[in-house]
Amino acid sequence: MSWEKEVSEIERRRKLAKQQGGEAAVARHHAKGRLTVRERIARLADPDSFSELGEGAGVPEYNDAGVLTGFQPANYVLGFIKLGGRRCVVGGEDFTLKGGSPNPAGLRKSVYAEDVALTYKLPLVRLHEGGGGSVAGAKGGGQGGPSRPVGDPVFATPRFQSIARVLGEVPVATAAMGAVAGMPAARLVASHFSVMAKDAQVLIAGPAVVARATGEELTKEQLGGAEIHARSGVIDNVAADETDALDQIGRFLSYLPQNVWERPPYLSPEDDPERREEKLRDIVPRNKRQPFNMRAIIKAVLDQGSFFEMTRKFGPSLITGLARLNGHPVGVMGNDCHFYAGAMTAQAAQKAQRFMDLCNSFNLPIISFVDEPGFMIGSESEKAGTIRHGAAAIAAAMQSRVPWASIIVHKVFGVAGAAHFGPDGFVLSWPSAATGALPVEGGVAVAFAREIAGAEDPDARRAELEAQLAANQSPFPRAESFSVHELIDPRETRPRLCEWMDWIEPRLARNSGPYLTTMRP
Repeated sequence: MSWEKEVSEIERRRKLAKQQGGEAAVARHHAKGRLTVRERIARLADPDSFSELGEGAGVPEYNDAGVLTGFQPANYVLGFIKLGGRRCVVGGEDFTLKGGSPNPAGLRKSVYAEDVALTYKLPLVRLHEGGGGSVAGAKGGGQGGPSRPVGDPVFATPRFQSIARVLGEVPVATAAMGAVAGMPAARLVASHFSVMAKDAQVLIAGPAVVARATGEELTKEQLGGAEIHARSGVIDNVAADETDALDQIGRFLSYLPQNVWERPPYLSPEDDPERREEKLRDIVPRNKRQPFNMRAIIKAVLDQGSFFEMTRKFGPSLITGLARLNGHPVGVMGNDCHFYAGAMTAQAAQKAQRFMDLCNSFNLPIISFVDEPGFMIGSESEKAGTIRHGAAAIAAAMQSRVPWASIIVHKVFGVAGAAHFGPDGFVLSWPSAATGALPVEGGVAVAFAREIAGAEDPDARRAELEAQLAANQSPFPRAESFSVHELIDPRETRPRLCEWMDWIEPRLARNSGPYLTTMRP
């Protein structure tokens, strides 16, 4: 007796599943300039590496004779891929079926995505386009209604439990490829890295729901377009298109280990660890009010072409990103003096805390390029709760388990400066550095207000006092007092840091497992 009939049926259903929402639905999707979820996975993955889970899950359709006439596949595609030669879990909504709003099999597969990543300790990639549940499918067993079970049983595992747990064990990278709302939007931000195509939207609720609830008449773009969420911090990066979004996910994951029990991937460097960039000697101007390019410093010190910046438009006074130093993945922070002179705003503090947690979770040493004038001041800063967010960022730095190297490039003033130095950190200073409790100008204005006001020439006396106090903020006395490990020629920065990477190797080898912290302010 042969099983040929059943085997043929399996193959038939697999072919039907590949049709997704049908030719017409796929054509409409392509007409919008979008890839289908299967095309996205194929574009992201190494060639021929996708191994699907639940390919046969879906809703069959039979005629009166019991013969299969159609098959609606689960509208969430899930499986394993290889990305840069390393195995990952990938999943995403099929927008060509019900606009990505989950059908029963699709819901089960989407809920299972995090469990797969946790079971096999593999990075998780989510490719989102679609909404959450539908009110049409929420009709319950009210008076006169169907007497079927409504909702999950009370003993069911909460759906968000695995979504929260996965963040502590494996890298999670997500992309918004179109309109993303409801539960998919929550999953999008529950990740270590999120990117959205510039023509995508991320929404708590769509325009019709917002208009009904609040009276606001707004488009999807006005509610949750890329420009809005690049600045809100909901997503980390904006991509030019879907292909760019997929490329950014691949690049982000290339710096991270498979899970918190493994080491980040080392690549044999092509950049000389002894390279000395001549431009660094004069890149910081003597005029303290003249800005300079911190990103140029970062790129000059790290392995050439390795800096991958994240969350640029949220908290823009702080630069964060991943890079390599002599082949080793590292986390990078730096102040951007073009925004609030580099001051720590409430947003920058939140950004710093989240970034430190990423680095500590995946054993990435932190390199901090410091030009910190202190917390942002003024009424708006007070309304934003800057001091609380700033104190939480400092606590995150103090709770770090990874090694830190901090380079004082220009200035470190006030309490906020503590967020740029980790416990037992390696501290280098450039000759352009100035440190103290307050910037000279502000300190003189407060401490010598009467003396300046009573002087024959107030402006001259103010300048004289500022010059005297500025001498005390010179880096040379601090180097003489061993308040920094070394005062260096800026051109020595890369060689010194590459040497430091060798020193910290034993410490990195001891870091393994989930990163745990206490409560923060």
